Amino acid sequence: MASLSQIVTGAVAAGERVTAVDAALIAKLTDMAGDLAVNLLIAALILAVTIIAAKWAGRVVRRAAGRIGGLRHDPTVVSFIAQVVRVGVYVIGFIAVLQRLGVQTTSIIAVLGAASLAVGLALQGTLANVAAGVVLLILRPYRVGDVIEVGGAAGSVQRLDLFVTQISNANNHKIVVPNGKVLGDVIVNFSGQGTRRVEIHFTVGYATNLKQARHVIATTAAAHEKVLADPVPWAGVTGLLDSAVQISLHAWVKSEDWWQTQADLHETVKVAIDAAGIEIPFPHQVEMGFVPTPPGPDPTEPFPQPPEPAPPPKPRAGRTPKLPRLRKA
Repeated sequence: MASLSQIVTGAVAAGERVTAVDAALIAKLTDMAGDLAVNLLIAALILAVTIIAAKWAGRVVRRAAGRIGGLRHDPTVVSFIAQVVRVGVYVIGFIAVLQRLGVQTTSIIAVLGAASLAVGLALQGTLANVAAGVVLLILRPYRVGDVIEVGGAAGSVQRLDLFVTQISNANNHKIVVPNGKVLGDVIVNFSGQGTRRVEIHFTVGYATNLKQARHVIATTAAAHEKVLADPVPWAGVTGLLDSAVQISLHAWVKSEDWWQTQADLHETVKVAIDAAGIEIPFPHQVEMGFVPTPPGPDPTEPFPQPPEPAPPPKPRAGRTPKLPRLRKA
């Protein structure tokens, strides 16, 4: 039998081995916790630097693009490029954070590649808006500040993002139209040209001297300071209505002066027509006296009564005729 000293020695040795294993485990856990804390701290720093760098890069790109001659007066393209740069910096920073945390980005990319079809089908509307935004940026059918009409809404373009186009109408209503709808619909750009034509229809009486009326309308429009001398304002008969002759005025102005000039011409031409003694027909009602005719006397004879209908004829009595018999063959 083993002596007591050997048993004690074995127990002490076993205790030392257990203690050594626990110490190694604790040291390993401590190292892992320290590495995790360091990685988390570095990942947080990378994320903070990414956010700051994205904003800084956006501002730098905006200033640099604003100095280019072709983009200096086009804030739509400048804003779009700055937004793309910010998104790119965010993507690079998030990949660096994942790598620092020990995530295999190659496997993530493979998983995303496998799921790209499903994501594309689920977000096809959103991706279509992004693609439409890129096409609108390349084609540039309108710019920030232009007055457009698209999708039944009209207003001034405020901004063009990756997904939507934001416009503001005359009542300062914020209208957001998806880029896919903008690209797939008819776009009317009222500010796309440097000049616009004012078209106003006036009516005069049939007894009016039409040459005089046309002269008054055309000369009044030409005297306006905002009306362009070339092309010359034109006035002509464009319709024979039920109770008036229609004379149309065409005058060209700069696009930014269209609204106010149109209102001014309505007023000044009306004043000039009145001053020239030209009649402007308008619907009116004439009051006429009405005296009802007194009712006549009652009839002295009774109304004739319709004759009574004759009774229907009675059927004649007699034997029922016999049907002919069929002869056997």
